[in-house]
Amino acid sequence: MQEETKVVNQAVEQQEEDINEVIRIRREKLQKLCEDGENPYEVVKYDKTHNSGEIFANHEKLAESGEVVRIAGRMISRRIMGKASFAHILDIDGTIQSYLRIDELGEMYESFKKFDIGDIIGIEGTVFVTHKGEVSVRASSVKLLSKSLLPLPEKFHGLKDPDLRYRQRYVDLIANPEVKKTFILRSRIISAIREFLDNRGFIEVETPILNTIAGGAAARPFITHHNTLDIDMYMRVAPELYLKRLIVGGFERVYELGRQFRNEGMSVKHNPEFTLLELYQAYTDFEGMIEITEELYQYIIEKVLGGNTEISYQGTEVFLKRPWAKLTMADAVKQYVGIDFNNSTIEEVYKLAKEKGLELEEGLTWGRALYNLFDMYVEEKLINPTFIIDYPVEVSPLAKRKPTDKRLTERFEFFITGREMGNAFSELNDPIDQKSRFEEQAKKRSQGDEEAQMADSDYVTALEYGMPPTGGLGIGIDRLVMLLTDSFSIRDVILFPTMKPKGK
Repeated sequence: MQEETKVVNQAVEQQEEDINEVIRIRREKLQKLCEDGENPYEVVKYDKTHNSGEIFANHEKLAESGEVVRIAGRMISRRIMGKASFAHILDIDGTIQSYLRIDELGEMYESFKKFDIGDIIGIEGTVFVTHKGEVSVRASSVKLLSKSLLPLPEKFHGLKDPDLRYRQRYVDLIANPEVKKTFILRSRIISAIREFLDNRGFIEVETPILNTIAGGAAARPFITHHNTLDIDMYMRVAPELYLKRLIVGGFERVYELGRQFRNEGMSVKHNPEFTLLELYQAYTDFEGMIEITEELYQYIIEKVLGGNTEISYQGTEVFLKRPWAKLTMADAVKQYVGIDFNNSTIEEVYKLAKEKGLELEEGLTWGRALYNLFDMYVEEKLINPTFIIDYPVEVSPLAKRKPTDKRLTERFEFFITGREMGNAFSELNDPIDQKSRFEEQAKKRSQGDEEAQMADSDYVTALEYGMPPTGGLGIGIDRLVMLLTDSFSIRDVILFPTMKPKGK
């Protein structure tokens, strides 16, 4: 074992020496370029005419016309064969091959031979297809646009360490082309969301990120301090209360797509800052939000996935075609846990839970017990899209009560692949009831519950002016992107996820 460890350590030391030698040589090359008046960092512009994707799509026409194209990107491979060479250039669309000959480039060819893998270069030339059928650019000129002083990771067995990939996303994007595709798809998903809502008369708005009250969600906030005002402020945990103020003010359809901040745990499903869509529509209810949710998903699928509603997520088949399943929370617990809350008192619930060997904290109300059993034993089983409706009022401080059962609210969350993907309800617009619920939340907060909502007296004042019947919906964008890109971790769909500093 000691001998094996010694061999491994020697290999690591040798690899570090090799890398240091590469860096030394590259810096010497840069110094020589600067001494010759060819500092690549002084290049300020290069007029590209085409990306690789455009050339592949139109290569027959470009080759026939002999049109001169100018491409630019990172050189990721090179094969020098005396008086001719091949190089592959990576740009936003992918990689394209270039063919370079000394008799066409002259002194530029000798300069090219000194370029390094990872350098950013520009190539001008004409399009042709090699005898092996590869679309290529025959270079008539080549220019170094930026020097890479560090070797690309694939030269040393690739960038596979997840921690390093997230810390150095810029290298991850170079080394792993599929990562770039994920974030391009994320951008297309967000564009489709905005297009869907704009086409339906919603207005995109911006609300404060720094708040004097952390309201709109049961979450622990980040706290900062405003020096001039000499007050503590909170990074927003949700934009809900401000968006509903706009409904009071006369806007009938509003939405915000932006970052939220919650000082909570981190996991494959949670990042301290994340992207949330919240929308509110006057004169509708949570049933209207169910319709919007299904329509929005179908719109995104049509725009981004070509209409394919059958997808695979981490090896599990998921069927997204509407209509989606809908269950009350009580029926879901009855189906998956075997306890009938509709016909049981809280005492009977505890007895049944004990008989089944289920964990249930002592002293819970009927509604809190229902929610806890659902959260612990049902959520993970909801693989295909499922709306869970009729949430207990104890866990829904901003939702309207269900007229036929005051213990419940007109609220739903929808679940896919065993994860909560969104939350909606018929918005509580009774200022007296809202004030009472804020007081109950404040009481919990004073008892040590840091996730209980803070009382917002100004929001109650807004409701006292009158808010029309309103439906509201929130959808986590990161989890949506995870689903549609088959990404395991939320860090795979956030360009720069929160990371602990090295050495901490």
